[in-house]
Parts: sequence; C-alpha cells; structure tokens
Amino acid sequence: MKAIIIGAGRGERLMPHTADAPKCFAEVKNRRILDWGLDALHRGGLDDVVFIGGYRIDLVQAAYPDFTFCHNADWPDNNILESLMHAEAHMGDGFVCAYSDILYTPDVIGQLMTSEADITLVCDTDWREQYKQRTEHPEDDGEKMIVGDGRVTAINRTMPSEDATGEYIGVARFSPAGARSLIDAYRAAREAFGNGPFQAAKTFRKAYLIDLYQHMLESGCSMAASFTHGDYMEIDTNQDFQIARKEWRS
Repeated sequence: MKAIIIGAGRGERLMPHTADAPKCFAEVKNRRILDWGLDALHRGGLDDVVFIGGYRIDLVQAAYPDFTFCHNADWPDNNILESLMHAEAHMGDGFVCAYSDILYTPDVIGQLMTSEADITLVCDTDWREQYKQRTEHPEDDGEKMIVGDGRVTAINRTMPSEDATGEYIGVARFSPAGARSLIDAYRAAREAFGNGPFQAAKTFRKAYLIDLYQHMLESGCSMAASFTHGDYMEIDTNQDFQIARKEWRS
C-alpha cells in the first residue's frame, strides 16, 4: 500500500514562508511539516511515498529523491481533487492519502490502518477546541463530518458546527476496492459535470476532495471513520503556523 501526499499548491496565506519554497517545507519544532507526516506514515508501515507536487516541485525532488513524483503542472487552475487524481496510476493496490500541510501523530496512522473498511476517513473530534485560537481560519471553513455508528453520513463545510461529529483532517485510507470506487466516481462526475458547478465548488476543476466524498455518499457509497482526539493540526495561515510552533507535541 502506497502513501500519496498532496502538495501541489503554494499556500499563499503562509507567506513569506512560501515565497520560494513549498508550504510543507516550513519548520515546526526543527522539522519540516512534511517530515512530521512522513514519520507518522513510516511508523504505520507506509514507506512507498508518492508526492503530488506543483509549486517548487524541484525542491521536493532534490530533498526527497526516493519519492515517486506526480507533477500537477496546472496547480494554479485546479484544486485538491484534481491534484490527487494525478496519482491515479499509483492507487490500484490501495493507498493512504494525506494533505501535505498538516501535522498528525503516528497514532493517527496506526488507528487508521486497523480499519477493515474499503474507505476510511480520519475525523478529529476535538476540532472545535482548536478553532478557538484560529481567528484567521474560522470553524465555518472546516471540513466538517457527521458520523453515526462508525459510518460517515455527510462531509462538507456548510453544515452547522453543532451538527458535526468532527473535522476531516485530510487523511484517508482506501483499499484496492475503495480506490476503484474513488476513481470510478471521479471519472463519472467529471463526465457528468464537465467544468460546471460540483457540490460546493463553483467548477469541477476547483473542487475539493470532500466534494467528491459527499457526492459518493449521496450515491450510496459507504465510508467509515477513524477517530482522533486532537492529535492533529492544520497549518493554513501564519497564525496557525505560530500556534503549531508553540503547541505541537513533538
């Protein structure tokens, strides 16, 4: 099973740290954001890494020559969903995917890898506590999830925070069958929606990964949840960066 890391975007809200380097190169507790994720994945038995790069992919290629690289050259004009699908050729044996701008612990991956479901999304139940400090990234913008009996029933930004079980942290596991479901759903949605609106996205090319998840749920696809209780931080703004540098448990 491969690990697929999505890291094509620039992360302009983290300037000046992304002025000439990818967002995942910013350092927290003397380690790149990317390296925290790699350590968690490695401890979960995931050593075969596929990196989807765009902005300054050359720096990642130089620093991590053992990665398999997929180049999203059109990164300014698409979003996380289309970016992930640049690695479609590497999904067949199952994979774990992760955003590159997040911090998460080995326990998150260890718990995720015990799932027997074909598709499992990691849900942070302590998400609202973390958002109390994130005034530049309000919880209304969180990728919120509703989970019942271990199954995801909804995932979107628009639901009221009070209804959410937690926040999707950007980490998910797909069995080979789950990977096939994801690929088939993406291709069918691309054919059906073209470049028109798709879920919460103004255009299909600008869709987030959670937009496809929600579409799949509405089509009857089953997704499980793996829970974490605060062993995660998103770094989207400079405020997030300063909070992580102070509070991340190294």
